[in-house]
Amino acid sequence: MNDDDPSDDSDVAIERRLAALREEHQDLSDSIEALEERPQPDMLQIARLKRRKLALKDEIVRLEDLLTPDIIA
Repeated sequence: MNDDDPSDDSDVAIERRLAALREEHQDLSDSIEALEERPQPDMLQIARLKRRKLALKDEIVRLEDLLTPDIIA
């Protein structure tokens, strides 16, 4: 591996961003689950959190695609 390869630095930055997004995604899952267990859950708040969670998932998939090399078949 070449130490001067600038893509190594960007890959590390993407991996860090992915880790942060995955953690936030899990935190949202936990929050949604806790809200849904309440006797009278705030459905508007739950819907907002679910939309944010979906946006995070889309961003995670986009970043994972950047890290996955294209395979020429």
